[in-house]
This record gives sequence, C-alpha cells and structure tokens, in this order.
Amino acid sequence: MLDANLKSQLKAYLEKVTLPFEIVASLDDGPKSQELLGLLQDIAGLCDKITLRTDGSDARVPSFALNRLGGDISLRFAGLPMGHEFTSLVLALLQVGGHPSKADADTLERIRRLDGEYRFETYFSLSCQNCPDVVQALNLMAVLNPRVQHVAIDGALFQDEVEARQIMAVPTVYLNGEPFGQGRMELEQILAKLDTGAAAHEAEKLNAKAAFDVLVIGGGPAGASAAIYAARKGIRTGIAAERFGGQVLDTMAIENLISVPETEGPKLARALEEHVRQYEVDIMNLQRASQLVPAGADGLHEVRFENGAALKAKTVILATGARYRALGVPGEEQYRAKGVAYCPHCDGPLFKGKRVAVIGGGNSGVEAAIDLAGIVAHVTLLTHGAQLRADAVLQRKLHSLPNVQVILNAPIAEVTGDGQKVNGLLYKDRVSGETRRLDLEGVFVQIGLLPNSEWLKGTLELSERGEIIVDARGATSLPGVFAAGDATTVPYKQIVIALGEGAKASLAAFDHLIRTSAPA
Repeated sequence: MLDANLKSQLKAYLEKVTLPFEIVASLDDGPKSQELLGLLQDIAGLCDKITLRTDGSDARVPSFALNRLGGDISLRFAGLPMGHEFTSLVLALLQVGGHPSKADADTLERIRRLDGEYRFETYFSLSCQNCPDVVQALNLMAVLNPRVQHVAIDGALFQDEVEARQIMAVPTVYLNGEPFGQGRMELEQILAKLDTGAAAHEAEKLNAKAAFDVLVIGGGPAGASAAIYAARKGIRTGIAAERFGGQVLDTMAIENLISVPETEGPKLARALEEHVRQYEVDIMNLQRASQLVPAGADGLHEVRFENGAALKAKTVILATGARYRALGVPGEEQYRAKGVAYCPHCDGPLFKGKRVAVIGGGNSGVEAAIDLAGIVAHVTLLTHGAQLRADAVLQRKLHSLPNVQVILNAPIAEVTGDGQKVNGLLYKDRVSGETRRLDLEGVFVQIGLLPNSEWLKGTLELSERGEIIVDARGATSLPGVFAAGDATTVPYKQIVIALGEGAKASLAAFDHLIRTSAPA
C-alpha cells in the first residue's frame, strides 16, 4: 500500500510512539477493505508497539479504531485516510501512542476539563484541504478526554450517509447526531463553541494587554509579513487574526510563489505561522475586528473585537484580506452548503455523477469547471459577459471536454431548491431577454473577491469597491494606520504581492514611529 519512501518516513515518525496500542479493523471482502488492510499491515509492521486486529464489528465498513491498551479512547477512521488526511492518520497514531501535542498547555487543559458526552462525526473528502484541521482537532480531543468520541468519515465512500443527511459541503461535523458545524474550524473555535465561558475569558486576557508599537489585523500573507518585519525592528508587535492563514487556507495548488515551485494553501499557512512564531510576536487568533477607533489625546489607536475585547497600538496595519464574492441572488444564502458551494476542490467529490453549474468566466471559474468535469456528470459554465476572461490555454482545455457546456451573456437570477437542497437555477438570456432554467444539483460560485473592510466604513477612506485606499507606502487616510494585501486598492491580488505589501506597510509604520516619537 505504501511505497518505500513513505514507509521510511512513517517509520521515523513512529519511533516517537511510547505507549502500546492496537488498531482494530472492521473489514469485508470488498476492494476498499483490502486496500485498508494493506495500509494497516504496513503501519503495524513499522512499529513493535502497534498491534493489528481484524475482528472489528463496526457498522461502517471499511473502518478502524485506535485503542490504547488499558486506556479509554474512542477514535475511528471510516474509509482510507489518504490524500490530505494521511497527515491526520499519522498524528492520530502518534498521539494515541503517547507523543504529546504541540497545542499550548492552556488549550490542552481546557480539553481535559470538558464535561458531558460528546459524540462527534466528521464527514471529509480526500481532496479537501480544510478537512484535516477539523479531523485533527477532534482526534486530539478524543485522545485527551474520554468523554469525547470521534469518527472521521470519507463522504465519497459512504455515499448513503451523505445522501441521507443531505451533506453537500465538507467538512461537516455532527455532535450527538445533530449538525454542529461546516467548513474549516480550528481547535480553539471548536472549544469556544463547547465552552460558553471561553469568549469572555479570552476578551479579559486581551483587555489586559499593554499597548503595542505595531498591531497587525489579519493573519494572511500580508499580515504575517508585516508582523515579521515589525518584530525584526525590536518593537512590541502583536497580530490579531480571525484565522491565521486567511484566504490562503482555501487555496489548493500554489505554483507561482517565487522560489517555491509548488505548495498548497494550508501548508503555506502553517509555514507563515511558524515563521512568525520565531519572533517575539504576540499572536492572538480567532479575533474578528469590529471597529477601529482613531488615536485620541494618548496617541493610541484602538481596535475593538466582536468578543468585547479591545487592543491599543501606536500604529496599526490592516491586512484583513478578502473573501469569496457572493452572487447576491434569491436562494443563494438559503442553499449555502446545501448545493451552493465556493470551493470545488473541497466539495467537488460530494457531487460525483451529478449535474452542476459553475458561475464565473475568469481563471477561477474555468479552472473549477475543468476540475469538476473529471468528477461530475456534467458541468455548465455560465458568465454574464459576452466572452470568457480566462487565459487562452485554460479556455482551450475547457472546450476540449465533452461534458462541459458554456453559456455566455447569462446573469444568474435565482438559485432554486426543494426546501432541502438545490435543484436548479434561473438565468436571464441577455440576447433574447428570456429567463431560462437549468436543472442541476450543485452551483459553484467563482466570481471574484470582496474585501473584508465593512467594519472600517466611516473611519477611513475606502474605494467604491470597498477597498482600503493606500498610497505608495501603504498609508491610509488615517495617520499611523497602514494597510496591505487583498483588502487594499493595490492591483493584482496575489500571494507574492501581499507578502511584499505587508513588508512595505510594516517598514512605513516603523518610519512613522521613529519620526513621531523623535524629540523636538
């Protein structure tokens, strides 16, 4: 099952296992069971502290549980955790085998203190880059707290469950049989939903912090770059982010980051955070900014957050990035994650054999249609323009696919459904003026980005598109407040550009500090 190189790497990891445990597999005679058996045999053969049993009786087949001998752990994988989930499997093996987690001590203690019964089920797809974070977080909770149970389920392999529960987006998490959450969630976010006092406790900690020289808002490439450049100047630096990594976490393949031939979004996001942590930067994750209060007599700007916390700083760098732009038509919000999706890499496998539409004629839309064409029965690409805007090479590939149809001059009027899930869409034919209908099961929206700047309206100058207006140095209309990345008017929303803009804004903030603090 595993090639020699992967076996060698895995063997080195499994040397960190200190406590014996067993893998209990539930199998049948099917090909997937045989694949899983091969994988588990390879794993057990690499570590003398791991025992493999094949007498499991779980209802989900194929599946396997990791049981610490003499322990009380309920952790299971249903399916083959390969692809993006192979890392989740390796971490689970290590943690069940006694290797400590890298999570901070306060978080680990909060997990151990959880009271009650928590039976989690997570549906994932092997191509989803957001799923491993959720799976790994819940696996860790199951290892640390016997009251937490977790099973990670490959949705593509257990289609009956996916259909019965009408799951159309991954990751989807159930708690005690009821929907708990969808989309990327980090460990702290899950704990915050379970521990109702967590938000107030976190706000209290933030309110007690001294003022920063530079406070960065946003943890994407621009924010990470700004924090590093500020910290290297030896000044007090903080970074508050809703989720570290930002939109990069939703990006699959990255092949244009200079000197890095190929990487993936989540991998780059982890590298950015690890780099920031090498410096004396106060990282405050899961913090959503809600208001910027310009500096008063004390010379300190204040940023307020949705949890009631507030931070002060001599200078602020806004790097809040952007998010997927919505269609803004009836039915879109109602059927979000019920057929309306924004990530073809994550959710595409859930639409295997079905009919879908992709909305958007740029590179993102055409790339999504090409990707989906290899999974679904049929793809209809619709764009409101008279022609596609994607690169010529992508258009040639698109038109070569037999199960793809392109409809031009077709603004979307409505997403329709049966109350539970999408069953079609309505679009207007701009040539004839008629409204037409497409019957389908999924709609993938790929129409660009919207800057995360609503909370700044009325505080500093924004463009008509809502972008933060900056000058050549990254300065905004407020003295001492700078901005960088996809939330600004700087053209070409690219990772490499955001990195540079973050560095530039940080250098400009430092220049502002030394000039405004210089003695008369």
